[in-house]
Amino acid sequence: MSTAPLRIGVLGSGKGSNLAAILRAIQAGELNAVVSIVLSDNPTAGILTLGRERGIPTEALPVSKFRSKLEPEIETIAAEKFAAAQTDLVVLAGYMRMVKAPLLVPFSNRIINIHPSLLPSFPGLEAWKQALEAKVPQTGCTVHWVDSGMDTGKIIAQAAVPIWPTDTPETLHGRIQEAEHKLFPACLAKIAEDPSRA
Repeated sequence: MSTAPLRIGVLGSGKGSNLAAILRAIQAGELNAVVSIVLSDNPTAGILTLGRERGIPTEALPVSKFRSKLEPEIETIAAEKFAAAQTDLVVLAGYMRMVKAPLLVPFSNRIINIHPSLLPSFPGLEAWKQALEAKVPQTGCTVHWVDSGMDTGKIIAQAAVPIWPTDTPETLHGRIQEAEHKLFPACLAKIAEDPSRA
């Protein structure tokens, strides 16, 4: 008996390159999933345009006055919209804020994130710049479950990316994103195939 498609709700702040990678994997038959809704905390984010172009229900959340988190009432709106879209798993795709109780509690153990470093090294913003400044030989990306800490949730999988002597923040970030676009859909595919999620 085949498992029903995993219903993914996406929350992102940027251009949506990881959403595009997820949609490519679905279209190629590599990921048994459907994107049920796309939300963004940034009303001008490219991820909203991408969602609309693909015919996915897409909404901008109310604008927050904070940088590192959303007000509880805005997170509650997000949680309600994900629930109304019958979301099985919330996927943070370039989401730049901490997730707090109004979203964490109703979707406990059902939120995953991708972070541009080999956690626990270099949590937080612009992790590729942190890696360059630390002069480490490699960095990469990590898919992890989301908890109340900053990039502290249980690690699902990682992909390493070497740091070259000629790297700039831009070139390194670009190669990390290439790794993200392979790792994230692969992790989602494994979750989608897990019969225990039903």
